[in-house]
Amino acid sequence: MSQVSASATILIDAAPEAVLTAVADYEDVRPKILSPHFSEYRVVEGGKGAGTVATWKLQATKSRVRDVKAEVDVAGHTVIEKDANSSMITNWTVSPAGPGSSVTIKTTWKGAGGIGGFFEKTFAPLGLRKIYDEVLANLKKEIES
Repeated sequence: MSQVSASATILIDAAPEAVLTAVADYEDVRPKILSPHFSEYRVVEGGKGAGTVATWKLQATKSRVRDVKAEVDVAGHTVIEKDANSSMITNWTVSPAGPGSSVTIKTTWKGAGGIGGFFEKTFAPLGLRKIYDEVLANLKKEIES
């Protein structure tokens, strides 16, 4: 098994504190910014910030659907989602960037071994980055409008 990771970044014209608040809002903001790759989204506990638990299905490809149960923590300028159903960890990091903010989503997980693992490590990050680009563009629209 090898470590696999995917990431995407966007610049948003808003203060880091406001962006971090939006990123950590699983109740109101998150349902609005998810792409069609996400379904059955539901907040199980909390809804804003640390202690939130949310579930969803992520349709990465036609045949690959992942059931995610994200347990949320916040450390500094990073919202951390640990999937209770797998080794997947997603960090949403908000940093100052000029007059606004930079937001990076980075997901890591333990990939498969062998030839399947080779293909996963090669292609999964590309697909996930496309999904994250769409989610981040939706976040930008939501915050800047």
